[in-house]
Amino acid sequence: MLYAVFCYNQEDVTSAWSKEQDEKVMRDLAAVQSKYAEAGRLGPVARLQPTAAAMTLRHSHRETIVTDGPFAETKEQLLGFYVVDCASLDEALDFARDLSSANPAAGSYEIRPLALYKPSELAS
Repeated sequence: MLYAVFCYNQEDVTSAWSKEQDEKVMRDLAAVQSKYAEAGRLGPVARLQPTAAAMTLRHSHRETIVTDGPFAETKEQLLGFYVVDCASLDEALDFARDLSSANPAAGSYEIRPLALYKPSELAS
């Protein structure tokens, strides 16, 4: 089963890292990713750009509003995500634990099972 692992942290903490600190964290995270990648079980991995570059679209029955920034109700920001093929939720949690161990900043990882959406299969 595929799982999405969303990485949340306080952007002001991670953006304050020096170039060397950031590169070390990326190397440490890559080491965690490698065993899943080598087994062909790691899907897309993305590091999101700063929240200042984001927009939010909210739609209600009456209007659509577009605002600057990712205005979620949280102190942490979504910084990136992984898609990983795991045999169970426990294995996906182990992957997130390994990521957490490789990342010196306190944050959280949200793990969700994925259902693939393939519009081309619906048309047939």
